[in-house]
Amino acid sequence: MLAAGSSAAGLTTAGGEPLADRLADQLRRAGAADVRFAATLDELAALADAATGPLLVTGTDLVAHTAVLRHLATSPVGPTVALVLGDPPVPGRTAVREERGQVVDAGPLDALDGDATGVFGGALRVGVDDLPTLAAAARAAAVGARPVAAPVGPAGDVSPLPAAGSAGHDDPGSAVDRLVAGLAALGTLIFAQRVRLLVAHRVEDAAALVAAEAAVTSVDEDRAELRLSVKERDDFFSTYFVSTWSPYVVRLAARLRLTPTGVTVISVLFALGAAVLFGVGGRLALVSGAVLLYLGFVLDCVDGQLARYTRHFSAWGGWLDTMADRAKEYLVYAGLGFGVSHAGLGNGWALAIAAMTLQTVRHMTDTWYGALHDEAARRPRTTTGASGGIGDRLNAASTRVQADTGSVSYWLKRTVVFPIGERWALIALTVALFNPLVSLIAVLVWGGLAFAYTGALRTLRARWMWVPVLDTVDATLHRDDGPLARRLPVVRPMGPLTLAVIAALGPAALLVAAGLGDAPDGLRWAVPMALLVLLAGGLGAGAAHNGPLDWLVPAALRAAEYLFAIAVGVVGGAPGWLIFGYVFVLTVHHYDLTARLEKRQAAPPLHVATLGWDGRSVLLALLAIAGVVSIGMATLGAYLLVVFVVSVVLAWFVRPARGARASAAPVGAGGVAPR
Repeated sequence: MLAAGSSAAGLTTAGGEPLADRLADQLRRAGAADVRFAATLDELAALADAATGPLLVTGTDLVAHTAVLRHLATSPVGPTVALVLGDPPVPGRTAVREERGQVVDAGPLDALDGDATGVFGGALRVGVDDLPTLAAAARAAAVGARPVAAPVGPAGDVSPLPAAGSAGHDDPGSAVDRLVAGLAALGTLIFAQRVRLLVAHRVEDAAALVAAEAAVTSVDEDRAELRLSVKERDDFFSTYFVSTWSPYVVRLAARLRLTPTGVTVISVLFALGAAVLFGVGGRLALVSGAVLLYLGFVLDCVDGQLARYTRHFSAWGGWLDTMADRAKEYLVYAGLGFGVSHAGLGNGWALAIAAMTLQTVRHMTDTWYGALHDEAARRPRTTTGASGGIGDRLNAASTRVQADTGSVSYWLKRTVVFPIGERWALIALTVALFNPLVSLIAVLVWGGLAFAYTGALRTLRARWMWVPVLDTVDATLHRDDGPLARRLPVVRPMGPLTLAVIAALGPAALLVAAGLGDAPDGLRWAVPMALLVLLAGGLGAGAAHNGPLDWLVPAALRAAEYLFAIAVGVVGGAPGWLIFGYVFVLTVHHYDLTARLEKRQAAPPLHVATLGWDGRSVLLALLAIAGVVSIGMATLGAYLLVVFVVSVVLAWFVRPARGARASAAPVGAGGVAPR
């Protein structure tokens, strides 16, 4: 391999082999099926054009642990990922600015106006969908540059690129630096991969190579990988009461050849056992349930840590982990609710339903605010709102607090929002020390305060950012509109959020009236009126969701549908456990939609069969008028659960298997002549 013009060309490692050859060997050990060398950026562009799988592109000046390359090649955060180092920026190297784990700007240091948060580490993985952009960036970077020798690898393989300088180029720097800057300039969504406890350096001469090799050998790679399995930033309870010893469980699970999915299943069983003990009651059962709940949460952390340690990631595993987390939590709420009612302490099912509804609506706002923030980070700052004002100050204050890791303000900010670790800790402590009633009330109080706190701050910041995130996705899918909502006329002046909030007011009023009245069955006449108010949310289905707060629309519609279902159940005299079960099925369906949002996936296979929030609500209203709410709610809930299960099987097993068989079929099979 020639590295013409590269300061790293010809460098020899302490073992006597060329640095580029050792890097190629590391790439193979990191999972590359093939490693090739491209002579020019134009050759890289041609390889990108022909590739059918992701590429890992590296420079020839990189000295790093093999694990660094393996982590980059297997990173689950996104299709295109760049290695980012904390080294001081130097001329000729691309500086980057990150927000929420995304590279939102990349280029020469002076072009970032002092906003750089790191430097490009000389390696990036490019996803299949971004390969055309990679080819375009490579050809653009090659203009005016003299030919250089470089290593590269095609489809599904990893490939080193030259660390050669440019000649007469407006943006001086190595080829790989110009390449990543070009990708960012073309709007590619690039995620950042930090090294943390491992070592990675880019070297320019023999002295730097010796120093980098010494740094690499001074770190125990396996021990560092085990520690890296723990999230860099986690919640207070997880950090100090779980992650201090969970890596030992991770190592044991790896030796036992357990999979992350297997650990997830075990954690569900622990949570189920805790829920049963909470329902049984008695001090011994409650304390035992609290212990099981804690251990279940430890395993909930271990499954992700095991995936990071073994690098066993899959879309199915990520989806299952998301769904299992919510199922476990709501099973615990059910156990607490039953325990309260069983002990004669009050209407436990009402509290459990309230806790589940509150938490689900909170999660919906969390998901969409995250999407809003990511979209804002990808846009030029001048398009996301005017500078100054309270939104700008809040954003700056939040950034300062997040950067001050370990401080009191940092932990207060992370704890006050009531994350999953704190919720499970609160439940375990209050159940063990008191009873399920105190536990549910504590969850509702802290959850409500956290919702008010985050909602107020996010509303102010969102108005400042003014990013119409719902207009970037299939709004109809994430609104969960059914056939009726899609056919209603559009009332544009009021806006979709206003209409969604109005939609929740009717069911809320009906629920309050049913809860305060002595004979809720007498309110059956009010169900059609509440339904008409609810359907007002459908009047905004066809409108543009481009308001600064329209990211709240999905959460508002979830609240409206859940409140209506609960109100109909109360009016119809349905037992509390049945109402809980029906709303639980709705939450499972909606969490599936939000899990698809992160990957921008299409609708589930049987989404039309779920009838939409409007169709389900109309059916419930008819059941209430007919006086068969309990039977109808049980039937509709069972139907939706079956649709969900079948949809999951189709999406994750049947369709992928068909696709695999189709790709493996010989050309011209099936009676179709090849052309």
